[in-house]
Amino acid sequence: MKIKKKLYKYLKRLFVFACIVFITSRLLIPNPSFEALTSTVALDSTGYLLGAKIASDGQWRFPQIDTVPEKFKMCITQFEDKYFYWHPGVNLVSIIRALKVNLKAGRIEQGGSTLTMQVARMLGKNQQRTIFQKLKELLVAFHLEINFSKDEILAMYTSNAPFGGNVVGLEAASWRYYGRKPNQLSWAETALLAVLPNAPSLLYPGKNHEDLKNKRDRLLRQLQDEGIIDMQTYELSVLESLPLKPLPLPKYAYHLLDRVHDNFEGKSVKTTIDRFHQERLRQIINRHIEKLEWNETHNAAAIVIDVKQNKIVAYVGNATNTFKHGNAVDVVKANRSTGSLLKPLLYASMLTSGELLPKMLVADIPTYISGYSPKNYYLSFDGAVKANEALYRSLNVPFVRLLQQHGVERFYSTLESMKMNSLNYGSGHYGLSLILGGAECKLLEVSSMYASMARVLKKYNTTFDYSKSDYETADFVLAKTTEKRDGKKIVSAASIYYTFDALTQSNRPTSEAGWKTFTSSNKIAWKTGTSFGNKDAWAVGVTPEYVVGIWVGNADGEGRPGLTGVTAAAPIMFEVFDMLPQTTWFQQPYEDMTEALVCRESGRRASVNCEGSDTVFLPKVTKKIANCTNHRLVHLSGDLKYQVTTDCEQPSRIVHQKWFELPPAQEWFYKVKSPTYKTLPPYRSDCLNNTKKVMDFIYPSGSSKVYIPIDLEGNKGAVVFNLAHNNSTTKIFWHLDGEYMGYTQDFHQYEISVNKGWHSLIVVDEAGNELVKRFEVLNQ
Repeated sequence: MKIKKKLYKYLKRLFVFACIVFITSRLLIPNPSFEALTSTVALDSTGYLLGAKIASDGQWRFPQIDTVPEKFKMCITQFEDKYFYWHPGVNLVSIIRALKVNLKAGRIEQGGSTLTMQVARMLGKNQQRTIFQKLKELLVAFHLEINFSKDEILAMYTSNAPFGGNVVGLEAASWRYYGRKPNQLSWAETALLAVLPNAPSLLYPGKNHEDLKNKRDRLLRQLQDEGIIDMQTYELSVLESLPLKPLPLPKYAYHLLDRVHDNFEGKSVKTTIDRFHQERLRQIINRHIEKLEWNETHNAAAIVIDVKQNKIVAYVGNATNTFKHGNAVDVVKANRSTGSLLKPLLYASMLTSGELLPKMLVADIPTYISGYSPKNYYLSFDGAVKANEALYRSLNVPFVRLLQQHGVERFYSTLESMKMNSLNYGSGHYGLSLILGGAECKLLEVSSMYASMARVLKKYNTTFDYSKSDYETADFVLAKTTEKRDGKKIVSAASIYYTFDALTQSNRPTSEAGWKTFTSSNKIAWKTGTSFGNKDAWAVGVTPEYVVGIWVGNADGEGRPGLTGVTAAAPIMFEVFDMLPQTTWFQQPYEDMTEALVCRESGRRASVNCEGSDTVFLPKVTKKIANCTNHRLVHLSGDLKYQVTTDCEQPSRIVHQKWFELPPAQEWFYKVKSPTYKTLPPYRSDCLNNTKKVMDFIYPSGSSKVYIPIDLEGNKGAVVFNLAHNNSTTKIFWHLDGEYMGYTQDFHQYEISVNKGWHSLIVVDEAGNELVKRFEVLNQ
């Protein structure tokens, strides 16, 4: 009876002590944590390793894992701590057994530490083994068991155990020794990794090969004896060879890894990258750069964006076949001149504001604006060209004139709203050159802007609403966003649709000849760009599913002859689209359109004088484009050779016709490339001339301010005045400040050199039509 009371009293005290220890451990003692530096790890969207950067202490130590693979869990517990899931952190039986073995041998031959105690030792940074240190590890082990689950403790061990050399943790060991994820290893491979932490400095792949194999095979036999694996698995496993040395880690995303490291140093980051697309894209870039090296073009970058989720699917910051020519530079995030890539954005903006219609004629004539004279790529002019054609042909002059009409500051604000964050100066700094590459932008930004427009169009067809939040730069880490439609539009869905529709008509590069004959060919809206001096070659392609952005050039900014977006970047872009899944095309957003009658020739809303018109859908706008002014009713003589009036011809003999005509400056260039264009006949000599403008100055046009050029030797040159007349064969007589200078015929250009100040120029044609131009010379 007394013994029972004493036992009860003893158990009661033990229970109270245990409660005190438990409460103290849970509430008063902070949980220990590993403070060791870890590697930066980049994973693809499925968790597969894209690449890693070694920790700053020189160790391959991946961040701690949450779940231990089942195979490794069974192997490590069988080898190190068979009763791990049963003891409270300390296994007294194992300690006593180890003590007997060590006393008998006179040295330490067997350890009695549990996995929990080994974690405690790792937390203590593996200090020298002493009685005091052992007691400390016991207390820490109890604390760990009280505050963490068995699986959490095992995850700590698995993530921080040494695996030989500078390899720490199961994840790093699996990739370094086998090049695979731990849960993809065989039983033999897992068993090998399980025995490595027992003596990592003595046994690891490449060192003591036979001893290591014997140790692994003994564990495999133990697993077979316990019924964890069958005999066939055991027999096949012992036949597997051992790795001879560590393997290099994967390098699927060299430049993206740098970005992950900059933003998430020491962490494991699951990116949005598709590993297969990533590797294919890397191969495509390297192959094309090898072809371009003949022209001393060494760098290229590419990005693929998933439109719907606004995530980066593939990211190649530069070619990786060499690192001799600045290939370590990540050009995806580098500021480069945009070339013509912003033209579609201006086109969409002006469609949205009602300043433009898709096929409206715009002027393509020599243009001089405050000393700035843009030129088309082929140094020619069309006189007048349809707006959508000007876009897909990427004509410079029409878009400079359109930007002047729309307003630089207004367009600059639109670009900011679309998240073009590389605009480091005010709108006045860029001026009209903004539309021709005067501003710099990152490949990631410009590709994201195109992707944002595609996303707006897709969402509008579902929600019939807008949101500024659709304009965001794509990211390689998928952020959780809440869908919020605020009804605020930057460019309309209809405008985006017509912009993309125009961009599908661009002529593909020679390498893509015959692409329309293939039924599997993707319908792609695409735009190229080439910066001044052929330093940057761009191509951006859009479908409802993907945006592909390509940049080609030299990272040091050296330009190369013949380096253009069409020849260098576009072929890469099309090949990238070929590797992607089959895409669809955008639905026409009829809810954002209005039906209208449009003149077939001028592209404006049809007037009563238009010869032909079509009923089409146009973007809804706040202000309407004026009706067609290029068609008018003219009155001709019976032989149709002259214009007449009722003052010189009987009304019954007058022929009335609808006539398409352009202003003189546009007409002069337009009729050269349009043989069907008919110049309006002159008035018959006996008829009163009307006020129709038969000639106009091409330069100077709107401005009255003129600069006299200075040559390299500092001598004053001459300014060339340029005139267009609807009758190219007529003579034009030139008078400056009241004095006759001479005449021109066919090509009406005249060099004039005058002093600073105001001057008067009068030109007269053979029919007596007169044109007066007052101008001011601003320099001496």
